[in-house]
Amino acid sequence: MREFIEKMRERGLVVDVEEPVSTHMQAAEISASTDKLLFFHKIEGARAVMNLTASRTSLSIALGIEEKKIVQTLAEAKFDGMVTTEGTLPMTEPDLSKIPILHHFPRDAGKYLTSGIVFSRFEGVENASIHRMLLLDDHRVAGRLVEGRHTHVMLKKALAKGETLPIAVTIGTHPAVTFASCTRVPTGRELSFASELMGGEMTVRRCSNGVLVPDAEIVLEGYIGSELTEEGPFVDITGTYDPVRRQPVIEFTGMYKRPDFIYHGILPGGDEHKMLMGAPYEPKIYKAVSGVTEVRNVVLTRGGCGYLHAVIQIKKSTQGDGKNAIMAAFAAHTSLKHVVVIDEDIDPKDPDDVEYAIATRVSGDRDILVITGVRGSSLDPCQLEDGTNVKVGVDATMVLGREDDFRRASW
Repeated sequence: MREFIEKMRERGLVVDVEEPVSTHMQAAEISASTDKLLFFHKIEGARAVMNLTASRTSLSIALGIEEKKIVQTLAEAKFDGMVTTEGTLPMTEPDLSKIPILHHFPRDAGKYLTSGIVFSRFEGVENASIHRMLLLDDHRVAGRLVEGRHTHVMLKKALAKGETLPIAVTIGTHPAVTFASCTRVPTGRELSFASELMGGEMTVRRCSNGVLVPDAEIVLEGYIGSELTEEGPFVDITGTYDPVRRQPVIEFTGMYKRPDFIYHGILPGGDEHKMLMGAPYEPKIYKAVSGVTEVRNVVLTRGGCGYLHAVIQIKKSTQGDGKNAIMAAFAAHTSLKHVVVIDEDIDPKDPDDVEYAIATRVSGDRDILVITGVRGSSLDPCQLEDGTNVKVGVDATMVLGREDDFRRASW
């Protein structure tokens, strides 16, 4: 992570905050005002960064991929990087009070770990994913494990056998590793994908419970058992409060931290949260749409919470390609709510350009596709009690054979 911070600093993309800053909402409020990387030098006796990858530019630097080629390059990933295990980590007694964990918003249930990658291992299978964690005391947190996702499935298997699930949480990893942990990959291939993103080779170390972890500023070792507690409220991707749920307690039994560690915090509903939620799905949508038409780019928009709205740029071959692209996108990312399909001359990252395409190339009776009674995102406040929602696709492409009627004048 430190190497990445220095690369960002060389580009003038780091803001150093030298004055003392509180973990109680102050750091969160400051981070909401910019998408530049913030380096807090005095945050209650420690150092911390926020907005590590809060823009496509920073993500490009982190992945070492030209910004305009990120989606296409990631769509061709092999998930085959080499992972080498070297040694173990020296652990001490866990004490979460030594870490500047942040309280973000007034109605939050308390302080939350938001950047921690949960590495878990059971029956020889490794997994890595980010879970928000509510601080309970100096060695326990409540983790939000989404039902049906891999960590939750592994925990159910462990409990069914009368065992606990061994885990390790890393804080302050290279953002390529964080990105890999947010991506849906073949089972157990998160570390291999991270290695691929890091150039093809990566070294990990083994915790005493057998879990493998990459280089990090802080590592917390422990397990998840059968104990549940209330978790929430918490602000999620839409900027609204997620409800209170009964969630598993994670107990830490060991802690490793560098003497001069740098904590990493992610603002809930902020630009980095949106980037890490949405950008990993763009290559998946790209691949799905490429199966039905020529796709040029996919953008999950900032205004759509980085997760619920997609703009898909295609090159049409037949008049129905736009609607086929819409259906492929909804199948690839079931949390999508609205999809707009555009031509090559429209910039998918420019909201004004996309709106122009809707204004001049859409006839509502034939270019808008409405699908009711389908599963959407549990994060969408509009969803019904049964979990269903409405999806809308907009084909904002030119009518084939009439392109000259739609082309804009240019010099």
